[in-house]
Amino acid sequence: MLVVSGSVGAGHDGAAAELALRLGAAGADVVVRDLLDALPRPARALLRDGYEVAVARAPLFFEWLFRGMERHGALWRVEQEVCGLGLDGLARWVRAAAPDVVVSTYPLASQALGQLSDDGRLRVPFVTYLTDPAVHTSWLHPAAAAHLTVTEATAAQGRADYGGAFEVAGPLVPRRFEDRPALAELVALREQLGLHGGLHGGRPVALLAAGSLGMGAVVPSARDVVAAGWTPLVLCGRNDALCRDVAAVPGAVALGWRSDVHALMQVADVLVHNAGGLAVTEALVAGLPAVTYRSIPGHGRANAAVLAERGGVPWPTTPLELASALDAQLARGRTREAHPDAAAAVLAHVPASRLRVPASR
Repeated sequence: MLVVSGSVGAGHDGAAAELALRLGAAGADVVVRDLLDALPRPARALLRDGYEVAVARAPLFFEWLFRGMERHGALWRVEQEVCGLGLDGLARWVRAAAPDVVVSTYPLASQALGQLSDDGRLRVPFVTYLTDPAVHTSWLHPAAAAHLTVTEATAAQGRADYGGAFEVAGPLVPRRFEDRPALAELVALREQLGLHGGLHGGRPVALLAAGSLGMGAVVPSARDVVAAGWTPLVLCGRNDALCRDVAAVPGAVALGWRSDVHALMQVADVLVHNAGGLAVTEALVAGLPAVTYRSIPGHGRANAAVLAERGGVPWPTTPLELASALDAQLARGRTREAHPDAAAAVLAHVPASRLRVPASR
């Protein structure tokens, strides 16, 4: 297997890593590559740094870019040209890995793989695993053998807006998000976070997620959560400046990069997010109810719309609506669901002649 991700934020890489782990456990030989490594440095900077700068400093421009892409005009052609810059590197990876199936977890990787298939340098199936709740045009290529989604809500939106087939493959997050830590561990974590007594005593807890880059109007969101009578645990990712700003908000708890988000989701009562990516999928697996608030432009708002219309995740737009949504989701409580295994959906596209049958004991 060859899995191609994109290191723009952590969601695409996170899904790729978990898929590789599961495929490896099933007996597959897996190679994971980052599409950005196949691109020239200027293109790499455009995708990685340009994304962060546009969302943070020019949100209206980023929204225009996102919507303009749907029209398959000049912006679409620019995206296709950028993807084309990585084809030679991508072709080398394909030759080296000699995969039976290639998987994309990043929209531009799907476009690049489609181009490689069209020009005859990719002769095995490739499938796209959509990490976003909302389907948008950059995820889609007619040469893909399948478009796999996390939930039926995404698949239904894809069918309605674009036609074609979408297959529900299930979430790709570590299994630890399914587990509830021991009570003593949760109590110790609450004490470590300062949630017992004082300003936080007796208040419900909202886990605020803003991606690995800590993007969006996070500080105003934290203030609104406090005003609603909740304690916000704010995941600031690798954004040290944001961490300092959130720490100055009375009643908020600022957290830097954490490796125990699965445990924090068991401490929290509701997830508040602004992008709809990895954190929402993790909350889905953990059974933690979610609320969208102050969503970032582009894919963030598209994700918010799908989650609100089809996924049972409210999208309040005012502090008063936020307070009501938080209380409603708290009353709803945790819900656990069974999900399909995305690795099995990928393995279904391996030619039968290439599947190794374990020897009987």
